[in-house]
Amino acid sequence: MGLNLDEKKAIVAGISAQVAGAQTIVVAEYNGIEVTLLTKLRAQARKSDVYLRVLKNTLARRAVEDSPFAGLAEHMTGPLIYGISQDPVAAAKVLSDFAKANDKMVLRAGCHAGKVMDKAGVQALAAIPGRTELLSRLAGVMKAPVAGFAVALGALVKQREEAAA
Repeated sequence: MGLNLDEKKAIVAGISAQVAGAQTIVVAEYNGIEVTLLTKLRAQARKSDVYLRVLKNTLARRAVEDSPFAGLAEHMTGPLIYGISQDPVAAAKVLSDFAKANDKMVLRAGCHAGKVMDKAGVQALAAIPGRTELLSRLAGVMKAPVAGFAVALGALVKQREEAAA
């Protein structure tokens, strides 16, 4: 049974709210993927704070109208799953990783910072380290000099103790 006008307006409003806070949207074809695999994909998307949903393309087009993602509307045809994220790379990473393991998932397009990307662009965006990975790398870089200083200080103390003895 189809949706009535009020239900459609509610869906468009919900998607528009997600789009308003998003940095990246990725769309992919999902024909022939088993429900259990889609359930795993949704779980991975939740872990990565990616809003993942199968939508009617007409409703999705209305939701992205007058937004930086309006250029993506021309790619919204056929059965698509939409990944929307506030993290610049999370949606691309989740859908790209899933597509690598499942041939039936085909990345169609994406949009980041107002620029529409093809499949190769989405894969390139997915290759960039995510926010959490970058923060952990930064913490490691910041920790290394302190750890080196502590080792050097310990060696100096030991050397002075031996010299005093």
